[in-house]
Amino acid sequence: MLDPAWLRAPVWRRVGDAAAGALSLVLPVWCAGCDEPDVGLCVRCRELLLPRVRVRSLLPGLAVCSALDFSGVPARVLRAFKEDGRTGLARPLGGALAAAVARVEGGGADVAIVPVPSSRRALRRRGYETGALLARRGGLQPLRALSSRGAVADQRGLGREARAQNVAGTLRARGVAGLSVIVVDDVLTTGATLREAVRALMAGGAHVIGAATVAATARHAP
Repeated sequence: MLDPAWLRAPVWRRVGDAAAGALSLVLPVWCAGCDEPDVGLCVRCRELLLPRVRVRSLLPGLAVCSALDFSGVPARVLRAFKEDGRTGLARPLGGALAAAVARVEGGGADVAIVPVPSSRRALRRRGYETGALLARRGGLQPLRALSSRGAVADQRGLGREARAQNVAGTLRARGVAGLSVIVVDDVLTTGATLREAVRALMAGGAHVIGAATVAATARHAP
């Protein structure tokens, strides 16, 4: 039976979700965490995705909650989701993201969940927005309030300062004036992208109460 909420969703979202689901059906099946054959995610690796939320400082007075450490199995699963088109992994990863969102102080039913958008280059390569898909699979209702502008180089391999310069001024927010929001993303590395998202949302009149990610790298120490 079709979910009535899904039927009420915009056409572009339904098409995107359907395309993402189709990708997961045509790819070969092996555990994304350990390569065990004939299973998308084995029991042991699924257990390693159970959230162990840690709180880190993003900006003075603003925290980011991350459900997992970006290492070992969680890192492999996230890479498979983002780079290999294995969108079936969005549900367990989305559950971890939802647990991180629940830990953000001041959150509640009236707080908007705003995902960081993929860069235009990444969106063309993948065909789906990673942050929004993770949020929906985690039972959240993302508000697409941020959009990219200008060109952004691939962040992989860039240092802290280079990452900050690369994303500075590349996001803009709309329709957020007066809203309380939690920013969500897949991985916290240096925090440059999340800080840019917070800047854009605050410039648009939003009150940002915190941020949440599926995982965080060791580079961003507690």
